[in-house]
Amino acid sequence: MTPMAGGNADSKENVSNEGAWPLTGLRVLDLSEQIAGPYATKLLVDAGADVTKLETPAGDPLRHWTASDTELAPGQDGALFQFLNASKKSAVVDVSNADDRRLLLDLARDADLLVHDWTHAGAAARGLDFDSLHTVNPRLCVTSVTAWGATGPWAERPSTEFTLQAATGSVGYRGLRDRRPVAAGGRIGEWLAGIYAGVGSVSAWLAARAGGAGQHVDVSMFESILLSMTVYHDLNGQWVGGDLARSVEIPSIEPARDGWVGFCTITGQQWKDFCALIGQPEVAEDDSYLDGRRRMNHLPFMRQIIQGWTRERSVDEIVELASLLRIPVAPVGNGRTLPDVDHLVARGVYTKAAGGFLQPRVPYRLHARAADPQPTRPFGPAPALDADGATVRASAAEHDAESAVGAPAPELPLAGLRIVDLTAFWAGPFATCYLADLGADVVKIESIQRPDGMRFAGAVPKEKLWEWSPVFAGANPGKRDVTLQLDSERGMQLLKQLIAEADVVLENYSVRVLENFGLGWDDVRALSDRVIMVRMPAFGLDGPWRDRTGFAMTIEQASGLAWITGYEDLPLVVRGACDPAGGMQAVFALLMALEDRRRTGRGQLVEVPLIENALNIAAEQVIEHSAYGTLLTRQENRGPGAAPQGVYRCAPDGEDDEQYVAIAIANDAQWQCLRDALGDPAWAGDDDLSHAQGRRARHDEIDARLDAWLADRSRRDAADLLVAAGVPAAEVINAHRVMPNPQLEARGFYQTLIHPETGSTRYPGFPMRFSAFGPNLHRSPPPTLGQHNDEVLGDELGLSEDERAALREAKVVGDRPSFL
Repeated sequence: MTPMAGGNADSKENVSNEGAWPLTGLRVLDLSEQIAGPYATKLLVDAGADVTKLETPAGDPLRHWTASDTELAPGQDGALFQFLNASKKSAVVDVSNADDRRLLLDLARDADLLVHDWTHAGAAARGLDFDSLHTVNPRLCVTSVTAWGATGPWAERPSTEFTLQAATGSVGYRGLRDRRPVAAGGRIGEWLAGIYAGVGSVSAWLAARAGGAGQHVDVSMFESILLSMTVYHDLNGQWVGGDLARSVEIPSIEPARDGWVGFCTITGQQWKDFCALIGQPEVAEDDSYLDGRRRMNHLPFMRQIIQGWTRERSVDEIVELASLLRIPVAPVGNGRTLPDVDHLVARGVYTKAAGGFLQPRVPYRLHARAADPQPTRPFGPAPALDADGATVRASAAEHDAESAVGAPAPELPLAGLRIVDLTAFWAGPFATCYLADLGADVVKIESIQRPDGMRFAGAVPKEKLWEWSPVFAGANPGKRDVTLQLDSERGMQLLKQLIAEADVVLENYSVRVLENFGLGWDDVRALSDRVIMVRMPAFGLDGPWRDRTGFAMTIEQASGLAWITGYEDLPLVVRGACDPAGGMQAVFALLMALEDRRRTGRGQLVEVPLIENALNIAAEQVIEHSAYGTLLTRQENRGPGAAPQGVYRCAPDGEDDEQYVAIAIANDAQWQCLRDALGDPAWAGDDDLSHAQGRRARHDEIDARLDAWLADRSRRDAADLLVAAGVPAAEVINAHRVMPNPQLEARGFYQTLIHPETGSTRYPGFPMRFSAFGPNLHRSPPPTLGQHNDEVLGDELGLSEDERAALREAKVVGDRPSFL
């Protein structure tokens, strides 16, 4: 076990401190605005950090925001701002003023972490680049959260979250083929970047505290969206080539008699069970329908047989019947219905904010005992602008004049941590991949009877197809792989031996699976009182939905994320974002449990329900409805933050007429830039188009004008012209063709490794760059099935060659699926 990440049982630091939150004592300065940076610091303050929000004299623009365009009373802050900034302090610091800039540098001397949303050039122009901050406090960690990343040829490129989605390929493959492609709603990319920034900030701070110097954590929203919302399509593009066709899942969100119901059939067995559910078992036997992507070629027939069944039944009836067959299913939630869902009520997910609206709780729970979750830090009120200004300025004057001496670059913060990885599919493996990148020794446990199911989902049909799944490949670099038949006595003995010597066990089965194996929390704790067990069930360890299965799409359907995405007459799933986001929330929660163990010496049960992470990302829907009585809904590609906003058809490229450019005008200055790019036509000069309300009222007309202007221009030429004029615009890229990309290449987002089966392969990294850790954090390619059996079972557990041979003969271990 590692003393750095896990604590030393004999250390003087290791004294019981029951009243402390995990991040008590962490001092954070937050100069960021809007959603991404403030959500990162919300994660920190909710875990006990002291966060001071440093604002311009005008304040964070989110103070004046409501997605429903509700008029706020003078001095009233918007409800979303209050949610994101609860429990923080506020002080006005105008960094364009020399005295305030010196004040900020004085505050930085005593801080552990500073968060901002400036590019490198923007920070340098303010005299607050990382080198300047590091000079006054060598142990200070600085996290920047920007659109493209702080550096690179596109760092200053105009953009919005909407155009960033288009640039990743996420937009281009979502939607019906006879309509325009559709972006995900709800500013989801900003929330995703915030989660990565929160985890990256804690990771850097842990390294600095362990003896290293502070460092810059450079978070790119573009890379956050690319990693979380394209399902590793670049890997598929490398192996298969061609374009990725636009599609919707079949089945997915379907009309019931009294609303919408969501299905998810990831595995072949789930598809067969679904066909039996709707009375069409013969369809399951037709191989032409087995591949979900090929079902799009039969969309009218699929809709006929599916909706013919669903329209005759209520949502509750469908959910009950599908759940009996273990088919992932959920009612499609929204801002009005979610607070009354029986499962969420039973678990106490929503609480009343100081501002009177409903808000979701922290999306994880730490349990010292299985039935006894520790209380989290209560949400305090959000501060009024400069509410703590006098106190903050006084504290700057009292700081210790001596700065810490810089130390050599730290080792990876989780070096020496041993993790037994029982996860499968995407969310859990994504979490353990990050942990491996940060230095942990991750031993992934599979079996030849039941390998990780993601090895087969979307796999390229090669001889060893289980080694050719893009999602498995993308989510598993850096790990070792051992196969153990867990329903055999010897296999379970060996797993328990691994657990007894581990720091962490991480799993994401449905709740009853490990309990049926005799590996519940009490069983695991009996093997080691210092082990931390992270459980990632879809819906939580208790409540009416406890035993339901769920994948990312199920969570999107249930949480409201799908409600806000799609066409006006058809909600669509986001596709996958809940898995990476849930994985990173699990990492954050684990880091909190490690902090608790450092103080107390005890292990923890950590519960990270995927639904509660998604409810935080979708929080604005419940917040708006409970605060202002407005039900937010989808508007295809339009949204409350920009007008005009949409994807517009450009001139065909040869035989390909699927050429679009995304445009989003988020303020009046950008509207003037668009006018300039268009040649300032007379229609664009109308006074009522000079403000957002007028543009929104005439959105249809503007859309038609833009379509006409773009009709004879190529996608690339149009995007280049618009961007050069200062307009947030991007080509709607096909997800298989995101590379080559100059920004990704300059930042080293991808890392090429040699895999035993796939050869030289380009794997994505994570969307944060750590200045002290260097690039290329993947230490090895994703493991082949059972690749490290001899290394782990022989070299580390001491089994002889004869013993390992007997295990192979009995199929307790192996390196090939037993059913192939």
